[in-house]
Amino acid sequence: MKNFLLIGAAGYIAPRHLKAIKETGNSLIAALDPYDGVGILDSYFPEADFFTEFERFDRHVDKLRRKGIKPDYVSICSPNFLHDSHIRFGLRTGADVICEKPVVLNPWNVEALREIEKESGRNIYNILQLRLHPGIVELKNKIDKGDPGKIYDIDLAYITSRGHWYYTSWKGDITKSGGVATNIGIHFFDMLTWIFGEIRENIVHLHEHDRAAGFMQLDKARV
Repeated sequence: MKNFLLIGAAGYIAPRHLKAIKETGNSLIAALDPYDGVGILDSYFPEADFFTEFERFDRHVDKLRRKGIKPDYVSICSPNFLHDSHIRFGLRTGADVICEKPVVLNPWNVEALREIEKESGRNIYNILQLRLHPGIVELKNKIDKGDPGKIYDIDLAYITSRGHWYYTSWKGDITKSGGVATNIGIHFFDMLTWIFGEIRENIVHLHEHDRAAGFMQLDKARV
């Protein structure tokens, strides 16, 4: 059985993490969220300690560690702009990190996190679930077995609705979410590069608060 910490326990995606931790026979020892509406914990781990202040959470985790109760994984469901600091906390605690997308908002932060991975001997795992979707897996297998020299032409459009709340929340703040391409479109960028290879050229044609468009040249596709 592995010990988990959960950061962002009151968030939209947190119940899925709680369910997964429970169903895999593991334990949640502590959770953090500045919002205290976390009654969902009762359904999975009522004995888990809960904190609304990071400083007290950090101190508690350190006390547990000194008693020999060490976290094996830190599950991060916090807002995008906090991922970098929460990942650093997890690695320095001596745990592996499972983080919701995106790992970070700025590419240069990735290199810094790689260094901390090496120093700590721990790993960061990002959740990119389209790689496990049966239809996507089937498409990748088909492309992998196809003509290696073929360049595919792809037109990908994704439209989704969001209420007025979206632009009042941190998700509507580009400095905190990274904008729609980062917060919503990231799964499609990952899917495309996973199937069709590395990005050779990237041109942004439109980038507004509620829409984005552009062109990508990949190893095996023009998108």
